[in-house]
Amino acid sequence: MIGRRPRMFEIDDIIRVGRELGMRRLSMNAVAAELGVSSTALYRAVDGRWGLERLVGESVLGDLTLRDDPDHNVEQHLLSFGLQMWNFIVRHPGLGVYMQTLFPRGDAGRLLMAHQIEALSRRGYTPDVAIALSSVIAGVAINYAVAEDSQLERGDSLEEQRREVTDQLSTDENLGEVHRDLPQVEHAQYVRLVLTATIRGVLSAAPPGRPLDQVIADLAAAGVGV
Repeated sequence: MIGRRPRMFEIDDIIRVGRELGMRRLSMNAVAAELGVSSTALYRAVDGRWGLERLVGESVLGDLTLRDDPDHNVEQHLLSFGLQMWNFIVRHPGLGVYMQTLFPRGDAGRLLMAHQIEALSRRGYTPDVAIALSSVIAGVAINYAVAEDSQLERGDSLEEQRREVTDQLSTDENLGEVHRDLPQVEHAQYVRLVLTATIRGVLSAAPPGRPLDQVIADLAAAGVGV
């Protein structure tokens, strides 16, 4: 209708609709459709796809409150941190890709990093080493959460493919016997095992008190000839 007043919306409306859609389904067109406005109107409100992802992603991340048990040593603390990150991301499909692409992007991400710097500083680490350690563990947690998210998205078709691969492995001349003897480990337990192994590795290279430049130099020297 000529002269019809355009539908009004606020940033909070964009965030609300974006969260309802979820990070996996988030797009400018989807949010505009849910708001009942044109994509052009939405582009005037946010800085394109990057701006929309940041608004919604930081809102979701703001719900993550990291618990820090003061009785935990460094290994226990980092394991708890990694598992908390992994569990939260798994519960919010699409969030892992947002974090994997670029992290931290906004206030919520920076607060998480600041929390980790403070927690590791109390355990004898300087801020630069604390960031490095946290980034490694967060990266592992994010990557495994993204992998699980991708598998869940494929649903039943993945199970069919998994059974086919398992059947092929079990009858393989070289791998069959080994594969049949492998223990069955739930995905959550496997993530815990990988995180624990990673943490023990990085802590052996970066104990409290060792400067980051020395950690990097030691690791570089260890890789000579590889």
